[in-house]
Amino acid sequence: MFIGHWSAAFAARAASDRSPKLGTLFVAAQLVDWAFFIFVLLGIEHMRFVPGITAMNPMDLYDMRFTHSLIGSCIFAGAFGAIVWVFTRDRFAALIAAMVVLSHWLLDLLVHRPDLTIDGAPPMFGFGLWNYPWIEMPLELGLTYGAMWWNARRTDGPPLPLVILGLVMLAMQAFNWFGPPPEAGAAVAPMAVLGLVGYAVATALAWWVGTTRRHR
Repeated sequence: MFIGHWSAAFAARAASDRSPKLGTLFVAAQLVDWAFFIFVLLGIEHMRFVPGITAMNPMDLYDMRFTHSLIGSCIFAGAFGAIVWVFTRDRFAALIAAMVVLSHWLLDLLVHRPDLTIDGAPPMFGFGLWNYPWIEMPLELGLTYGAMWWNARRTDGPPLPLVILGLVMLAMQAFNWFGPPPEAGAAVAPMAVLGLVGYAVATALAWWVGTTRRHR
């Protein structure tokens, strides 16, 4: 799951005007992956490339005990919700932000092979939809653009910023699916940096979209 994680951000922002702004929710939706790539660069968590490990994704995510355990995700969710509460003093907004963070683990559960954990140790969980592209690809696109459509229906504003964000996300997803795969044993740092840059670009565009749209 890549752009599909942002479906939770679109849906949460559409649900209520008290929800955090779209840019904030974009950070929330990918927060544990922001942390994972930073931890990879710092040597705290680890991954490697194993072509063929799943049909769609060559990443062997063999050490994600802090970011992609359910307990770890709950901690990230609670911390992010607390930060939102400090800035907004709105418990509803804080709860929505925390739920969007936690949605990451639940969406990953659908697509990952069994490499997710409850507390960082076995047993491992994952339904493995990355091995079934004809299911995963329409599911990811449907979640993302269905939530974006609902957001557009619930808000008013110029369509161009939202269209640009949608096209940029589609281009990112296309590169993720169809770009040249890394070779076995390739360095992981460039992938981590590329992921962080992609998240930053999408979040900046989401912030822009959020400044142009208001709830009806």
